[in-house]
Amino acid sequence: MTWTGAGALLILVATYAGVAVGRIPGFRLDRAGIALLGGAAMIAIGAIGMEDAYRAINFDTITLLLGMMIVVAHLKVSGAFRALGGFAIEHAHAPFMLLVMVTLLTGLLSAFLVNDAICLVMAPIVVHVTRVIRRNPVPYLIATCTASNCGSVATITGNPQNMVIGALSGISYPAFTAALAPVALFGLVAVIVIVRIVYRAEFSRPAELSPEVYRGRMLPGQVLKATIVCVVLAIAFFAGVPVAKAALIAGAFLLVTRAIKPHRIYREIDGPLLFMFAGLFVVVAGAERTLLSPDMIAWAKNIGLDDVWRLSGFTAVLSNIMSNVPAVLALRPFIPGLENPERAWLVVAMSSTLAGNFTLLGSVANLIVAEQARAAGKELSFAAFFKVGLPLTLLTLAFGTAWLAVTS
Repeated sequence: MTWTGAGALLILVATYAGVAVGRIPGFRLDRAGIALLGGAAMIAIGAIGMEDAYRAINFDTITLLLGMMIVVAHLKVSGAFRALGGFAIEHAHAPFMLLVMVTLLTGLLSAFLVNDAICLVMAPIVVHVTRVIRRNPVPYLIATCTASNCGSVATITGNPQNMVIGALSGISYPAFTAALAPVALFGLVAVIVIVRIVYRAEFSRPAELSPEVYRGRMLPGQVLKATIVCVVLAIAFFAGVPVAKAALIAGAFLLVTRAIKPHRIYREIDGPLLFMFAGLFVVVAGAERTLLSPDMIAWAKNIGLDDVWRLSGFTAVLSNIMSNVPAVLALRPFIPGLENPERAWLVVAMSSTLAGNFTLLGSVANLIVAEQARAAGKELSFAAFFKVGLPLTLLTLAFGTAWLAVTS
């Protein structure tokens, strides 16, 4: 191995370790900073040139994520999410029906919009409602984050890792949804059943609920505008319009308004996530150029990644070690060489997302819900989550893998 190759390997390992942990001891670097530092280091040692680094960044992914962030931000700021959540939850007149409403609403919104953003909206609503009706918030909070993960499996726009896979694989939006929507639906049903069983004491006590949701200020004209744009956007996705192009145009159109100040939208955009993506793209490209060899491609075949079950398990483990987006990018060099790349990408999308339900630390959506709960004085513990997360992850992964093995 050359000095450049050894340096690239060290940078790759250090970057992924830093991203997995979330920080570097002694420094004020977050995941975005670590990824950018890793990309810059790859350029510095000559593993990849500047022009190639520019080309390595998949701008379709960045553009799609940015466009969807603007769309979601407009829905949030206009009050559309609060209105929809309030309407649904206020019609849940029993604890079990509240669980069903929270699960289905979170899952369905996460199927089309970025799941992390949906958790930011839904978690405070759930905390408020359970406080008003004096119920245990934990089962409903767990349902919120696990349903967001399960629902987001269904589409390319459901979560960041699916966006990466959509851009890298070339799988169309309708084909992706047709393959994975049944898995998402099964996951939402599983969330309801497992939470109901694990927290049976919460649902065994009969109660008539009359929850009142604080909806805050709503801008009816902007809500209508955002709703129309979302419907047109969904039609464009299924009609075959490139998803990045459609999302960017929709987001830009929503910025044309006299009612909402631009900075209110901009502060909802997760800039560090975009930076992290850019850095990781460069890190992976530098590692590919210096480390990837025919022997490594053959290694992927030798460990059986062509097998759906083995690829699913490998992806799930990798996602829990280093997080789902880095895991997807780490697998990128090996997928095109497999016997059925399209099926392999679908397996990676399904497994990397559902693996996020394994522990409280398994996905950003889980952490968002836990932080929102803590800010409201409610604790969502690792153990409480794991009681649902373990059986849910095993069950949904088994179903999803079996489904793709038979249908793809």
